[in-house]
Amino acid sequence: MARLANVYGVSETLPAAIPKLSNLQRTRMRPKRLQIASRKAEDFEEQGSLQSLRRGAALGLAAASIALFGSFGNGVARAEDNGYWITGPIPVPPVFNKIANEKTGTRSFVRSGIYIANIGVKGSMYRLKKYAFDLLALGDLIGKDAWNYVRKYLRLKGTSMYYDFDKVISAAPVADKQPLTDLANNLFDSIEKLEDAVKRKDLSATQSCYEGTTVILQEVMNRMA
Repeated sequence: MARLANVYGVSETLPAAIPKLSNLQRTRMRPKRLQIASRKAEDFEEQGSLQSLRRGAALGLAAASIALFGSFGNGVARAEDNGYWITGPIPVPPVFNKIANEKTGTRSFVRSGIYIANIGVKGSMYRLKKYAFDLLALGDLIGKDAWNYVRKYLRLKGTSMYYDFDKVISAAPVADKQPLTDLANNLFDSIEKLEDAVKRKDLSATQSCYEGTTVILQEVMNRMA
């Protein structure tokens, strides 16, 4: 009977021991959960470090942009002196030939604050040819409610062509200076009329001025070939 009592005693103690075992298993699982949590924390730390790096890079690019182009309101581009960038305001190239409007002393489409890279006389000739070709593509936008884009594109290309023509004329032989000057003035007179028509959003005047301009642009491409 004692043995049976012991057996019954063991059988009676088993249900009480089972919860203890389950508790033991739970306590053993906790370090794993903590380990997983620690891994997630490390992942969050890595993601946070990546985000901070990206944020720092973005701030660096923004600072470089502000340093190079200046603030949005002052209209003056500035850059730090690192041996490669231009310091101070963007210089305005001097014009040595008579290609400006005699009444205004300049050209209405010429914009300030645009950097004109010095690529030599041959480079300026190539750029004149390329930009003349680019302006020939504006005909596809006329009459399609793209007035602002046409005007901005015309002014951007025209500004570069204005200074490129001056450089090419200055380096040309004496016999070629006057023909090139006349060609430049014909082109710029036509561009000024075209820009004014685009500014007024006058479709008929824009189409008429553009047709005359395309003839001169084609002549520029032939001359700079």
